[in-house]
Amino acid sequence: MLEIKSFLAYQLLYLCKVPFQRGHAMSKNIQIIINPSELGAGTRGSSLGPFAIQASARMQDNTLFNDHSWEVLSDFNRLLDSQSAYPFAKHIDCMVDVYEGVSNAVKNHLAHDRFPLLLSGDHASAGGTLKGLKAAFPNKRIGVVWIDAHADLHSPYTTPSGNLHGMPLAAAMGLDNLRCKKNDIDSQTLLHWENLKSNSLEPSDLVYVGVRSTEREEDALMAEYAIGNVSVDQLRKNGAQETTQEILDRFSECDALYVSFDVDSMDPEETSLGTGTPEPNGLLVEEARSMLVALCQSPKLIALEFVEINPTLDNKTNKMAEVALELLCACTQTIQNSWKEN
Repeated sequence: MLEIKSFLAYQLLYLCKVPFQRGHAMSKNIQIIINPSELGAGTRGSSLGPFAIQASARMQDNTLFNDHSWEVLSDFNRLLDSQSAYPFAKHIDCMVDVYEGVSNAVKNHLAHDRFPLLLSGDHASAGGTLKGLKAAFPNKRIGVVWIDAHADLHSPYTTPSGNLHGMPLAAAMGLDNLRCKKNDIDSQTLLHWENLKSNSLEPSDLVYVGVRSTEREEDALMAEYAIGNVSVDQLRKNGAQETTQEILDRFSECDALYVSFDVDSMDPEETSLGTGTPEPNGLLVEEARSMLVALCQSPKLIALEFVEINPTLDNKTNKMAEVALELLCACTQTIQNSWKEN
């Protein structure tokens, strides 16, 4: 009964140019972008995640959403009430529109010297975030730290589920992975997939943290392009500070940095089951906080995104959103302190 009441509460809530060196004049405004799309997920409810964070903040008298301007992007979640015509890329026809909305918002805020802090439903639309970053800085190399339990490297040709939240990095890097093809896709799926692909990221500029659940098709791409993956054990052995520094050293030739944080990177035993695809043996909350804070100290950071909070699945009322809020506050405070120091 508690879960049902919480879900209804969240439903009501739902209805109710940046320089790269600290020596330059850097933006002092964080812009929160709420992107409630959950078209790419296999379970329902992640569209409510950003609003569950807001609910947690209001219950705690936390001023995050008062201190920073925030906006809600349009979504196309009504399409979830009808069956998708694209079994190997579900709702891909409207994911193109989601990408466009996210991309435009990111690009426009960066053009007005605002730091995009995205709170998104599922991870699918992070491909739109990357598209927007590249549109804002077409001549810059953008390094990506993808903190996640999953590699998100499938394409319509390889997906076992057809869920687009398993494909954003393949879309951003323009990878079909035809060598591992197992699905025959129709011409319309292909057309939409080509529209999603942005070639906004090079495989050499991607590092995973905490990825521990992959399929062989993703493993093949990770091996082919030597994509780094910092395991939970590695981070625990070396410590968050040293691990983060190694990642930043790897990105020394990159001009900018984007951090994408999926809450399923954390251990559900410590957090909760409030995410679509929880995986055991993840990061502890303190490990996630230490790494995120260290990354937020980088003068190259130009965008941060939190995804996949699903309060309808939370077995501890609203625990995952509460943890996300705690981490978000640590990140925003670090970013602002970094600006003051420079």
